[in-house]
Order: sequence, then C-alpha cells, then structure tokens
Amino acid sequence: MSENPQFIRLQERIGYEFTNAGLLERAMTHRSYGDGRRMTADNERLEFLGDRVLGLLTAERIFAASKAKEGELARKLNSLVRKEACARAARRAELGEAILMSQAEVKQGGREKVSILGDVCEALMGALYLDGGMDAASAFYELFWSAELEGLDKLGGKDPKTELQERASALGKDNPLYRVKDRSGPDHKPVFIITVSIEDIGQADGTGTSKKDAERTAAKLLLEMMP
Repeated sequence: MSENPQFIRLQERIGYEFTNAGLLERAMTHRSYGDGRRMTADNERLEFLGDRVLGLLTAERIFAASKAKEGELARKLNSLVRKEACARAARRAELGEAILMSQAEVKQGGREKVSILGDVCEALMGALYLDGGMDAASAFYELFWSAELEGLDKLGGKDPKTELQERASALGKDNPLYRVKDRSGPDHKPVFIITVSIEDIGQADGTGTSKKDAERTAAKLLLEMMP
C-alpha cells in the first residue's frame, strides 16, 4: 500500500488496495502537480482508458435493466457518463482531498472543480481496471454510481432538455431559456456554465465541457427542483 496517508484513506474508502501503487499515484496526479517538474506522469492517459471502462460498465447495466430501444439506451448512457456524473461519483468517494495538484490550482478551488473531479474519477477507473481487472472497476462503479442509476430512473430516461420543455408546456409556461453564465479553461478543453430558467418556476446552473452538456445538466437540476 502507498505510504501517502491520503492514498491509504482513499483505498480504505473504496475498499480496494492497489498491487501497483504507482497506478494509483498516476491516477490521482493532475497535470498541474509539480509545475511541470514532477517525476510521475499525469492522469490523462488513464482518463482515456477509464472513460471506455466506464462506458462499458454503464452500457452493460442499462442494457440488462431496460427493454428500451437503442435511442433511449443511448440517452441513458450519455446521462451516466457525463463529466458531471463522474464528478458526483468522485465527491461520494471523496477523491478531491487525495488529488496531487499545484498549490496554485488548490487556491483556485481545484479540488472541487467538476472538470478535475470528473477526470480523476475516470482515471481511477482506468487504474482499477489495469490493477485488478473489470471486477475491481465494477466494484467501484457499484459503490459510487448507484445514486446516478436511481436518479436516471426518476427522470424516465428522457433527455432532460426534452422533459423540461414538456413539463414547462404542461404548466402553461414558455419554453425554458438557456444562457451562458461562464466559460473557462483552454480552447481544447473548455468548461461552460449554463443557466436555465422558467418564468415563475425557478432556475438552475449546469456545468459541462460543451454547451449542450451544460444545458442538459442544468435542465436535469431544474427538473429535480420542480414539484
């Protein structure tokens, strides 16, 4: 087991001890760590692998649980593998406190950023797969994605924007209004914050790596707020 106390606690929380401690360290290493002088590679390659592992695990579960056609299955899959869903799973596992990052990034709230939490969660999935196979990755998924699966069922598997528009129409309201509240990050990896509002109903902010993803997240949050 790694001697880093944060990594020790992390492994206890997820119920898995890494055989190759270097994989865990790499998964938890943000590109800002060491200000370019670190000895450990960052987690971007593991993030790539973990994204595919996450997609397979999610597809397997929704295929087994639903008789829906391909289009609806795809919408459910997209809802469960978005960066926001990964970030929520990361918060449940308390990954933020164990991320290795620069002090500048820490001061900018990096341990709570959706993009960073989502990336590290995917990277950890990739590391678990390499260290312990699909069983290890699946065990982590079951622990920290259960709430996402339950939440998706409550929304009936529809695209949140479609459902929000239907709900607004049923209440005699105009279509939901979406606007860009903020955009940050480099051009190749932007982060958008979108606000959606319905007159006399309320508003919600959603974050995503594209405007469409941020709009869907905002719509889902506003749906959850509605009676």
